[in-house]
Amino acid sequence: MNESLLKALMRLFAIIVDEQKLGFETAARDVVEVWLQKQFSKEWTEKYLQDFERYLRDSHCDEKGEVSSVNKHPQVKDVCEKLVEEVEQEQKVWIMLQLLEFIDETEYTGHDELDLVKTVSKTFNIPKKEFELSRQFLIGDEFSIPFNEHLLLIDNNEEWSHEVVKHIQSEKLRGRIFVLHLESTNTFLMKYFGEYNLFLNGHNIKVDRAYILSYGSVIRSHRIDPIYYSQISSIFIEKKNLSDLQFIAKNIEFKFPGSNNGIHPVSLEMNSGQLVGVMGGSGTGKSTLLNVLNGNLSLRQGNIYINGYDLHSDKEKLEGVIGYVPQDDLLVEELTVYENLYFNAKLCFDGTSDEKIEEIIDKTIEDFDLVEARDLKVGDPINKVLSGGQRKRLNIALELMREPSVLFVDEPTSGLSSMDSEKVMLLLKRQVLKGKLVICNIHQPSSDIFKLLDKLIMMDQGGKVIYFGNPIDAVVYFKTQSHYVKADESECLTCGNVNSEQILRIVEARMMNEYGKQIRKRKRNSDDWYELYKENIEKKNSVHKPGRKKLIPKNFFNIPKRWEQLKIYLSRDFKAKLSNRQYMLITLLEAPLLAIILGYFTKYISGSESHHLDYVFAKNENIPSFIFMAVVVALFLGLIISAEEILHDRRMMKREKFLNLSRLSYLNSKVIILLIISAIQSFLFVILATYILEIKGLTWEYWLILYTASACANLIGLNLSAGLNSVVAVYVSIPFILVPQLLFSGVIVSFNKLHPAITTQKYVPIVGDLMTSRWAYEALVVEQFKNNQFEKQFFPYEKAMSESSFRSSFLIPAMQQSYKSWLKENNDKHYRVFKNELIKLSDIYSFPTELEVSKQVLRDSSARVQTWLEHVKQAGWKEYKEQSMHRDQVYEEIIDELGDIQKIVEYKNTHHNEAIEQIVTNRREINKLIRYEDEFIQLKDPVFQTPISQNGRAHLFASQKRLGNYLVDTFWFNVTIIWLTSIIFYFSLYFDVLRRFLLLIEILWVTILPEGDIRIRRKRQK
Repeated sequence: MNESLLKALMRLFAIIVDEQKLGFETAARDVVEVWLQKQFSKEWTEKYLQDFERYLRDSHCDEKGEVSSVNKHPQVKDVCEKLVEEVEQEQKVWIMLQLLEFIDETEYTGHDELDLVKTVSKTFNIPKKEFELSRQFLIGDEFSIPFNEHLLLIDNNEEWSHEVVKHIQSEKLRGRIFVLHLESTNTFLMKYFGEYNLFLNGHNIKVDRAYILSYGSVIRSHRIDPIYYSQISSIFIEKKNLSDLQFIAKNIEFKFPGSNNGIHPVSLEMNSGQLVGVMGGSGTGKSTLLNVLNGNLSLRQGNIYINGYDLHSDKEKLEGVIGYVPQDDLLVEELTVYENLYFNAKLCFDGTSDEKIEEIIDKTIEDFDLVEARDLKVGDPINKVLSGGQRKRLNIALELMREPSVLFVDEPTSGLSSMDSEKVMLLLKRQVLKGKLVICNIHQPSSDIFKLLDKLIMMDQGGKVIYFGNPIDAVVYFKTQSHYVKADESECLTCGNVNSEQILRIVEARMMNEYGKQIRKRKRNSDDWYELYKENIEKKNSVHKPGRKKLIPKNFFNIPKRWEQLKIYLSRDFKAKLSNRQYMLITLLEAPLLAIILGYFTKYISGSESHHLDYVFAKNENIPSFIFMAVVVALFLGLIISAEEILHDRRMMKREKFLNLSRLSYLNSKVIILLIISAIQSFLFVILATYILEIKGLTWEYWLILYTASACANLIGLNLSAGLNSVVAVYVSIPFILVPQLLFSGVIVSFNKLHPAITTQKYVPIVGDLMTSRWAYEALVVEQFKNNQFEKQFFPYEKAMSESSFRSSFLIPAMQQSYKSWLKENNDKHYRVFKNELIKLSDIYSFPTELEVSKQVLRDSSARVQTWLEHVKQAGWKEYKEQSMHRDQVYEEIIDELGDIQKIVEYKNTHHNEAIEQIVTNRREINKLIRYEDEFIQLKDPVFQTPISQNGRAHLFASQKRLGNYLVDTFWFNVTIIWLTSIIFYFSLYFDVLRRFLLLIEILWVTILPEGDIRIRRKRQK
């Protein structure tokens, strides 16, 4: 109790006593002394009694006692005004009640004295009606207390009824208990008139004496059943609500997949207006029970009903009825308190006007004491901005602002100070007083918090419920079962505190060895406690399936349509990222800095004839390396910015899933935001890099390819973020994504020189086709060679020239050699090679109709076959010369246009790169063709080759891909392939393929290697 509050009360006592005739001070002093003795020790009683006597002397104006009562009202008002801003309203009401009780005890109940108390109530802004009700209740007796709607009568009369007065029947009670409810502060006053000795929290109740019922109070006697505070408060709560709520869990059981852990069969019944606490040691299944009761986990057996509606089969009808606040934060850490509440409101109240949403938010901020933190960023637990208590209150506010009728809160006091814990629990108690049902996990509550609970669920190892009932009775129950002395004492008779930890100590009490040391074996294991619960509690309080469905409490919860949700998610994510300055700075600067680094260090200065420090693009041998590194950068940036996106929001996603919000809308918002960021990063990278390296005319093409690769990496990163359980696991997995992209890109290791088990000489191996890096790198290299401003004018002619020269210079001589070897050695291998190539060649040049492609005919007609091959060779040279003339003609036109040969050389050096040309024409390869699986494979000029396969497969650096009878430009074909890959990853993200796959592996692992076997092996290893 605040000392200033107590001194003020002594002074008010003194002022009231001074209004009596002189000579009655001694009687008043005795009343004050008795009151102080109930509250304090002897030392403090004497101290405050001296204060009272001093105030009493000071309040006299003269020795004759000629002091008008009018002068006392300013004194009273002055005392009260000093307390107005110092004490809470509950304490102000308490002062008023103490003054009324003091007047009643001293038996001086004149108008002057009561007028002074009335002045106190006015100064404290206590409603006039409550003052009158309190006065009549405290001063009145059993027959003069007026009946009204704020009164509750407790007696044994089953048939008693009244229009407004509430009633509770206590079958064995002899007498009557009156309870007055003061609504403004939710204060309950009681008076008892009867013949039995009753006890309030262990203290004897005097007849016709008023008592304040605190949270958790119990009226007991060995003659009657206990009367709990929760029973009394629920009577007034139910009257306020149009429909109460009944929560029934009937014989529910849950098991984790592939495990025997879970919740053992149990039946529970709870009602609106109750604060239910779940207690137990670590690992006893408290959070699991909450998730079973709220529907997050599917039942193995049993049913859960809310007003008769099944929680699982009638899910749509119960939408918005249940709220859930998990132990972890559900906050967007980059947003302010207001913004968190705003976006939550937008997702919960579709169709509500912005003005109404503002009202809801303002009321929530005020109700949850977050006014000072309104515009503060939430921050993360390491870089704290809000305190732990503010974070917890904000978490609860996010759920309670939509007014659910049933609220589940997991560990509301975890990690909080005792003061913050009490604030949070009082906040939850206020929700109960509004008629809600609140169920929360709580660990080692203080006495005050423990008394706030209306029901207690006690759990033991293995997910077994071992107690369900009144929390105060729990202490008696466990002490009785363990044969404690004075087992019926639930709290300290001196201070009134309840030692809640005593329950856990009793449950987990361990046996001693011969040396007096505790051993692991418990005196009574969880199975024993579970059996005692079933026998002593569950059996006596059987839970029945609800007979009919009752009205569901109204709620205004209404989720928006998917398109609206997408817009809200986009806005929330966009604001969150903009407010994270460090993130934005790194995100926007990373790509330009990498572009500068790559561009600067790969800008090879070859010099020119005029100056040795001139940069010549054509002579820069690092352009292929730059392109490859640009692809790697695109993949890396795409992975990095997406790797934590979903993992960061996973806890929040659980809540949004609980609210039936669209996961698709959430995922789409992430994809869209990341695609925008990647587009900006790719643009900044390409603009700077192409400027530094003087790559001209292909900016759009570079951006599109790098952006496409980065977008694909975004989807890969989102899959990792959704499928893995920790940030460490995500970043450890990134090398397993990037290293194959490097190895199987065709750059570091040639596809032709990979292990024979995975490679093929004819096409890019399948492992290469699975790599985004292969498609992106090939597209950029081919585009850089084929469509630069210089080469694109000559490419069609050079392609035809390459095809003709290859046939005439290499293919036909090789066929002739194979043909001669077959005729000479009669080796079928030579025959198959020659036959296959002959068939392919006959598709281009008409094979003599009189000759058949068969062994006998080809052997007998060798001269005619040789003649035809020579004819094809000469035709090839002829075609080569024709295409060469066309190319030269274009060359001449360019010279005429530019003016002289020197300018065309400069033009070529500006746009055409020799290192790229060397790669796409494979000039370093000595062998121009090789024999592979009964055919010849061309290694010369891959960029000029036309693929044969009709399903899009081709060799590396092919300028075109064939689909059926159509040829598609490599640039657009590769872009399409990467986007198709991205779409596949998008669907795998939507269906959560990676997480399901990993979960399946875990289940199989547990099935194959049971936990017991693993423990045995570990023990053996030690």
